[in-house]
Amino acid sequence: MARGFQLSSELIAGVIVGALIGWGFDHLLSTSPWGLIVFVLVGFVAGVVNLVRSAGVVPGRSGR
Repeated sequence: MARGFQLSSELIAGVIVGALIGWGFDHLLSTSPWGLIVFVLVGFVAGVVNLVRSAGVVPGRSGR
């Protein structure tokens, strides 16, 4: 159960950080809502990448 909470919090943290960066970007440059949309998507992708790395789903590359 603890592992599930850890993995879900990594995904949620990525989305929240992306949203905060996007909101700040929009606030500074008056580009609302494009910065928020783009950075939420970037945060989601970063969260999924962190989730996959933490879960150990991706096997190590062999042959190199």
